[in-house]
Amino acid sequence: MTTTDRRGFMKMLGGCALVAGAIPLIPASVGAARSDFRSGLRIESPVAGIDPALGHILHYASLAPSGHNSQPWYVRLIDDRKMIIGADPDRRLPAVDPDNREAMLSLGAFVENLSLAAGDMGYEAQIEVKARSPREQEILEVTLRKANPAPYPLKRMTLRMTAKHGYRSVELEKYDVDALAEPLGGRLFYFPPGSEHARCIEEGTVEAFRGQTDRDEAQQELVKWLRLSHEAEEEHRDGLTTAGMEIRGLKGWYVRNLTRPKDFMKKSMRKMSVEQTAKLAGQGGGWFVITSPGESVADLIDAGRGFERMALMARERGIALHPMTQILEEEIGRAGIASSHDAGMIPQFVLRVGYLDPYPDPVSPRRPVNWFLRT
Repeated sequence: MTTTDRRGFMKMLGGCALVAGAIPLIPASVGAARSDFRSGLRIESPVAGIDPALGHILHYASLAPSGHNSQPWYVRLIDDRKMIIGADPDRRLPAVDPDNREAMLSLGAFVENLSLAAGDMGYEAQIEVKARSPREQEILEVTLRKANPAPYPLKRMTLRMTAKHGYRSVELEKYDVDALAEPLGGRLFYFPPGSEHARCIEEGTVEAFRGQTDRDEAQQELVKWLRLSHEAEEEHRDGLTTAGMEIRGLKGWYVRNLTRPKDFMKKSMRKMSVEQTAKLAGQGGGWFVITSPGESVADLIDAGRGFERMALMARERGIALHPMTQILEEEIGRAGIASSHDAGMIPQFVLRVGYLDPYPDPVSPRRPVNWFLRT
C-alpha cells in the first residue's frame, strides 16, 4: 500500500484516537498443549452418534479463535449433512462485545475452518447466512455436499495461535504483506513501525486499554473467563489461562497456585496490565487493519472468514498476529468512526504484527465437539 493510500485510510478513520484497540479481540493461545486434552481435541476421538467425517470436520472448525477464548458457537444438526451454526447466548461478552460483532467474526472464522476441512475431506460446504441481526441465535445454515477433494494443509489450523511476546521490531517484507493481504481482497492495510500512523495506533491502543481496565463491568467479565489453575482449564476447556496470557516461570506457578481470578479486580493488577500492554504495543513490525464493506451479519461473517484465511498462513512466514481492537467496541470509538469515515471502509480488526522466531507451540484448549453439538 502506498503512503497516499495509508494517509487516506487514516483520514477516513478520523485520526489517531479512533483507530486503535486494546484488549486482544480473539486471543487464541490459552491453556495447556492441545495434545493434553485427549477427550476433546484429538481428531482420533470419535463423537458418538454422528458420522465420523462430520466429527472430524467440526473438530477443525472448533480451532477457530474467539474473544476471551469464549468459543461462542454451537452446532444444531438437522442431519449428517446439514446443520445450523449458532451463537450461544451463554457465551456472549456483553461488556466488551455488546452488539455481538466479535461473536460474528468468530463464527466467520469457525465456518472458514469448517469449509476448508470439509473440502479436504471431499465435501463442498454450502453456507447461507440466515440471521438478519447479530443478536439472533441461529446465524448460518451449512450443507455438505459430496465434491472433488480440495486438499488443504489442516496442520495450519492446529498450529495457528496468538503469540504476544518476542516480536522483532522490523518492517514486514512487502512479499509477506502481499501474501497475507491476498485472501482479504484489498481490505487489509499495513502501517509499518516508525510511521506516524503506527505511532497513532500504538498510543490509542494504550489509552483504550486503560479506559477499559477502569471499567468494572469489563474487568468482571474478564475475570469470569479466567482459568488460572490446571483443574479449571481441564473442567472448562475454554477461557484465558496462564499459558495463554504468557505468564511463565515462577510467576506462572504463583498465578496458577496462589492467585484467584477475583484478584484481577485489584487496582495493582489492573495497573500491571496497562503497563504490560504499553510495553507490547511499542514492539513489533507495525499494524494491520482489516475492514469490511458494511456491518451486516454477512459482512461480519465474511470479515471473520478472511481474517482466518490470512491467520492460517501467518505462521509459515514466521509472522505473529496480535488482535488489539477494543476501541472498535467502545461507544466513543464507534461514534467517532461513524462520523468521520467514508462509506464502505469499516474497520473490523486492528492487529499488532511482527516476525517471531522461535514460534511457540499452540496452547489453546478447546471444548470437545460433543460439548457444543445439539441434535
